[in-house]
Amino acid sequence: MENNNNQVTGELKSGNKKQVRLFYCMECEELARKVAAHSQLITLQSINWRSFDDGFPNLFINNAHDIRGQHVAFLASFSSPAVIFEQLSVIYNLPRLFVASFTLVLPFFPTGSFERMEEEGDVATAFTMARILSNIPISRGGPTSVVIYDIHALQERFYFGDHVLPLFETGIPLLKQRLHQLSDADKIVVAFPDDGAWKRFHKLLDHFPTVICTKVREGDKRIVRLKEGNPTGCHVVIVDDLVQSGGTLIECQKVLFAHGAAKVSAYVTHGVFPKRSWERFTQKNNGSEKGFAYFWITDSCPQTVKAIENTAPFEVLSLAGSIADALQI
Repeated sequence: MENNNNQVTGELKSGNKKQVRLFYCMECEELARKVAAHSQLITLQSINWRSFDDGFPNLFINNAHDIRGQHVAFLASFSSPAVIFEQLSVIYNLPRLFVASFTLVLPFFPTGSFERMEEEGDVATAFTMARILSNIPISRGGPTSVVIYDIHALQERFYFGDHVLPLFETGIPLLKQRLHQLSDADKIVVAFPDDGAWKRFHKLLDHFPTVICTKVREGDKRIVRLKEGNPTGCHVVIVDDLVQSGGTLIECQKVLFAHGAAKVSAYVTHGVFPKRSWERFTQKNNGSEKGFAYFWITDSCPQTVKAIENTAPFEVLSLAGSIADALQI
């Protein structure tokens, strides 16, 4: 123990690193443990997640006195409206416990794809969520840092108020590292399913040849077409920020194979997959002789990670190391 303490002290002196007390929601326990394993400067803390008989939260932050003057973070997962209230109750309370600073890590910003109004009456819930998070109390160290990965629309950074500092990170470095490990790394072509994905990611992947698909309206249907690029003979990796039902990815895959792609894989940072829609991508249910070679997701959506465990073609690229680094910013 003494050696570990000396190592931590040395790291603090040499690199101005900070010790962080990391709390987490129940869904994120496995990810939190992985984050803590990346650095001796991160210590896990616990919360008693209980409920009263009427279903409302009965919460208790353990060892609350011990976090005074400490750098504190909370790892959240807003996987459904049912779990948001109890986590917000903790998130709003932690900065008030005289902590030195407070960081909220919300890997997946769940309402990010509902960011605009197309007609009067539409409710842009991305703006609503940003307003809720913008009202997190200021800690002794100043505004709360909010860490989010691959938010759906870049303009959403302007939805947050001045009481928080949004930090937008990306899972793309994890993908690039994995692609370089493939035996056919020299045959990789990156495909974007639409112009939005290209705008979000092309600068991070500009050393790969690219293909861009687009959706065109034919009658009442929206059809995926190849807009530019040549996938012939290549291992094409479709890249997007998130997947829900997966219909666009499957249509894009068909177009790429029709234009001569040798293999097609996919990467999304956030594998949402409502109603177990991930099942349509498994090799036994794909319905195509040529399924996806790989389907990479991160662990931003813990429930999906648990559901697809050991199921081909899925592989999980963990955000743990990136989160550990972000906690030192």
